[in-house]
Amino acid sequence: MAPQAAGAEASELRRLLALVGAVVFVDTIFFAALTPLLPHYAHELGLSKAGAGVLQAAYPAGSLLGALPAGFVAARMGVKRTVLVGLCSIAVTSVLFGFAESAWQLDAARLLQGLSSGFTWTGSLAWLVAAAPAQRRGEVIGTVFGIAIGGALFGPVLGGIASKVGTGPAFTAVAVAALAQAIWALRTPAAARDEPQPVSRLFAAFRDRRILAGSWFTMLPAILFSTLGVLGPLRLSALGFGSLAIGATWLVSAGLEAMLSPTLGRISDRRGRVLPIAVGLGCSAVVLLVLPWPRADWLLAVLVVCAGLAFGSFWTPAMSLLADAAEARGLSHGWGFAILNLAWAPGQTFGASAGGAIAKATSDKAVYLGLSAICAASLIGLLRRRRL
Repeated sequence: MAPQAAGAEASELRRLLALVGAVVFVDTIFFAALTPLLPHYAHELGLSKAGAGVLQAAYPAGSLLGALPAGFVAARMGVKRTVLVGLCSIAVTSVLFGFAESAWQLDAARLLQGLSSGFTWTGSLAWLVAAAPAQRRGEVIGTVFGIAIGGALFGPVLGGIASKVGTGPAFTAVAVAALAQAIWALRTPAAARDEPQPVSRLFAAFRDRRILAGSWFTMLPAILFSTLGVLGPLRLSALGFGSLAIGATWLVSAGLEAMLSPTLGRISDRRGRVLPIAVGLGCSAVVLLVLPWPRADWLLAVLVVCAGLAFGSFWTPAMSLLADAAEARGLSHGWGFAILNLAWAPGQTFGASAGGAIAKATSDKAVYLGLSAICAASLIGLLRRRRL
């Protein structure tokens, strides 16, 4: 009977993993589709680097606004309803973005889509982690993140297609996919809700050093990715790459990152969360030192791929560290993954907006070299804390 029960539990986990993977896949398609379209919008609407940064930053700013409401809904109404709210909202905002005709409409649609994303990520990850064994948490999170990167992988392709066939039809297809996922989620059983916890439990958790560490190592790669997502496409475009070539660059980077993510999850389960984070910090510091210098488009494209691999190595161990620490404190999974959005969204917003503005005021070199110094300092701090 015990083996049969274990088999049924494993089968249920696989089905839930498929659902959660599909949810984050659809979400990240829309998020990543903007990258190859940035030069198009910059040309059509006269966006500067700072304006492009604002457009890029609107999504994570919306995720930040949605973090606490999503955690509250997950804790009070359950993870399934949280996911359904997010998916239905994504369907609406994807259509709005596709047919937007001015910069403010694009920014507003992007902000609302990011808010919707806060609900889908908080609800779906809390749903999955509650069902997964603790000893497989890193592997499961890594698998989901690999699937999410698949959405990021397909997103630039969608953006490249949208630049040819029109943004309206392209993003309407995303809306249809989101509604299909909502029907799937509605038909999937969810575990009973946890006892509601007050918001004070969430804020008290930030006194835990593991929560702070997991938050920082979630925020830092968000800063790095969002900065690269603004400066990289514009620089590649200036060197001669078109929208499809830029999309292909991010496609290769995301594909390699997706394959690496589950492996990083298994390593973090067996060797601890610190090792992959430390390796990612070191590699990120090095690649950021090199990024400002290439004058050939193909060489910069290669470095963008390397940067994506280095930056992406943080996500799985950092998320697992946050989930471990939240569980150790008795924090509900909904609040635990609200912390994820509270960490990721400010980093993504700051990197996209401040990165573009600082690069405009100074140069791309100043931005990249400053970020390299932050990675090096974080690595030193991590190793010193580990020895202590």
